[in-house]
Amino acid sequence: MRYKFEDLDVWNLALDLSDLIFELAKELPDEERYNLISQINRAATSIALNIAEGSTSQSDGEQSRFLGYAIRSLIEVIGCLRIIERRKYIQNVDLTDNAEDLCDQLFIKLQAFKKSLN
Repeated sequence: MRYKFEDLDVWNLALDLSDLIFELAKELPDEERYNLISQINRAATSIALNIAEGSTSQSDGEQSRFLGYAIRSLIEVIGCLRIIERRKYIQNVDLTDNAEDLCDQLFIKLQAFKKSLN
C-alpha cells in the first residue's frame, strides 16, 4: 500500500534533509550527544513525521496545522545548524552548506504548500 504523503515533494525533501542531518550529527563532538545531536536529529525527523501525519487529515485546516508544526521543526533544525556553525564543530563546509540549501528549499516548499491550503 502506498500512502498519500509518500508522493509529496516536501516529504521526500524532508527525508533527504533528515538523512543529511543524521550524517552531519555523526561529526559532532561526543559531549553534544545528549544536547545538539539528539535535538537536531529529533527536529529533522519531526519535519517528515508531521508532513506524514498531516497528510491523513480530514480537512485542509488540519493538514495546514501539521505543516505549521513541520515548519517549526525546520526552524529548530536551522537554529541548531547556526549553533553548530558558531561553535565551529563541523570542518566539512560542504556538509553544512548542503544542509542549509536543503533547509532553504524545504522552507519555501512547505510555506507554499501551507499557503495553497489556506
